[in-house]
Amino acid sequence: MVTLLKSAWEGVFDPLLRRPSRVQSAALCWRKGKKGKEILLITSRDTGRWIIPKGWPIAGLDGAGTAAQEAWEEAGVKPARIKRKPLGLYHYIKKLDNGVLAPVEASVYPIEVERLEKTFPEKDERTRRWLSPAQAAALVEEPELREMLLDF
Repeated sequence: MVTLLKSAWEGVFDPLLRRPSRVQSAALCWRKGKKGKEILLITSRDTGRWIIPKGWPIAGLDGAGTAAQEAWEEAGVKPARIKRKPLGLYHYIKKLDNGVLAPVEASVYPIEVERLEKTFPEKDERTRRWLSPAQAAALVEEPELREMLLDF
């Protein structure tokens, strides 16, 4: 029995826990409001929880370009300015389409928003909302992202 458990640990569970994080690019979309900076949050398609736009790397785009493309597709963002250097990163567990849980490391790129378009690819799948950094931090689940929003 001990040999079977050891084999299962070494062959299945230990490699699963040690596998590297998958990488995504995320967009911290913001604008200057009357009372200071405002952050754009959107809902996820599957659970409806509050998130920032993010996605897998896109061929031909760097991290900031991928973040801007995801912000357009998921939230209709037309950027005024995009920072090429990430603000930071956060980690979370993503449930993939096949049901497998995968660790993800998301690099966050600040994108100042010029305007939001009324029509965009995922318009019917998401809700978007402008919030203060403190309000946005209170709604997201990921602790590292929460801290980043509070510091922004």
